[in-house]
Amino acid sequence: MPSPDAQPPADQSPDSQPGQAPGSAGPGALSGVRVLDLATFIAGPFCGGQLAEYGADVVKVEQPGVGDSLRELGHKAKGRALFWALEARGRRSITLNLREPRGQELALQLIASSDIVIENFRPGTLERWGLGYERMKAVNPGVILVRVSAYGQTGPYASRPGFGRIAQAFGGLTYLAGHPDRPPVNPGSATLADYAAGLFSTTAALAALDYRRRTGEGQQIDVSLYESIFRLCDVLALEYDALGLVRERRGSDAHAAPHSHYPTADGKWIAIACTNDRIFRRLNGVMAEDGFGDDPSLATMEQRAARRVEVDARVSAWTGRHTLAELRELLDAAEVPNSPISSIADIVEEPHVQARGTLQTVEDPEIGPVLMPAPVPRMSATPATVQRPAPRLGEHNDEVYGELGLTAADLDQLRAAGII
Repeated sequence: MPSPDAQPPADQSPDSQPGQAPGSAGPGALSGVRVLDLATFIAGPFCGGQLAEYGADVVKVEQPGVGDSLRELGHKAKGRALFWALEARGRRSITLNLREPRGQELALQLIASSDIVIENFRPGTLERWGLGYERMKAVNPGVILVRVSAYGQTGPYASRPGFGRIAQAFGGLTYLAGHPDRPPVNPGSATLADYAAGLFSTTAALAALDYRRRTGEGQQIDVSLYESIFRLCDVLALEYDALGLVRERRGSDAHAAPHSHYPTADGKWIAIACTNDRIFRRLNGVMAEDGFGDDPSLATMEQRAARRVEVDARVSAWTGRHTLAELRELLDAAEVPNSPISSIADIVEEPHVQARGTLQTVEDPEIGPVLMPAPVPRMSATPATVQRPAPRLGEHNDEVYGELGLTAADLDQLRAAGII
């Protein structure tokens, strides 16, 4: 989530070659890449976290004495925010006061040896601190600046504060979430827009790295939360422009039928997706005497979609006579796409999840061993890894500033002045 207020983070970065990662677990696809993460909350840092898992040396800059607000967000275990334990893993933490001239000087030293800089303050904040893109480019012509904000760097709303929930409302997703006869609901999580923006940021940063490899030129990347979530809303705009359709809340309905969530005899729910006529015929065969027979009025997807309520009612009646386990066996045998509606408790116990290693245990210094999502996607030659747990505030000050050539006496003076 981009910060609604311009909170200064911290600083980092060594005098060594950009991208070297002292203490990293091993070479990754981005080994040799140096990232300076000035961002707060989730969206920008999620980009930094992915780059770290791919092998980049990511230095997290935080405000002295306060740190990233993510350290206090959500549930805690043994006093440690679980959001922080997950989304700050894999990087080093330093503190730096970017509002002070001396802090800005140190930031520029760090930027000079960084390949990528990530920030998600309100547009104009870095410029007020004398750390805008032009200033960065003056010390490092090849620097790539990833800028994440609620509404983007341009436009009449650029300076407005915003978080994931706001972006999802503005970007059209919330309007679609829920049932037609009820108010719109939060679509699963208020952080979806943050993670979407982080993914787009990572993709763009990698593309910019390749462009710089070929041309030597860096660039700015402007990522907005609302555009990231809007881009995930499939053909919403095309339906409106080409057909004059305003998509409304439809519960679990989709463009196809049967393509919904259905009850089971043991009080659970199963998702079934018939996205073409061949799959529908296979489902029809599984349903046997409860099926649709050879009704020509239901032969095509368009016909079934027009009679969605009737189709779903008949599928629900059939699923309601079988347990979840029975349905999975029947549908799997017929190659009809299906899945239980899984809670996290179900996911943890799912044999496929265990076999894939979708979850991994990370030894957090405060929580202890704790399950977390493993890095994705899988890479055969340079697998992504969690190289270190989430750091304590300023844990790597001595290490990172030492790489800049600062002595212990220098660091004591900076601490006394409130710079780090």
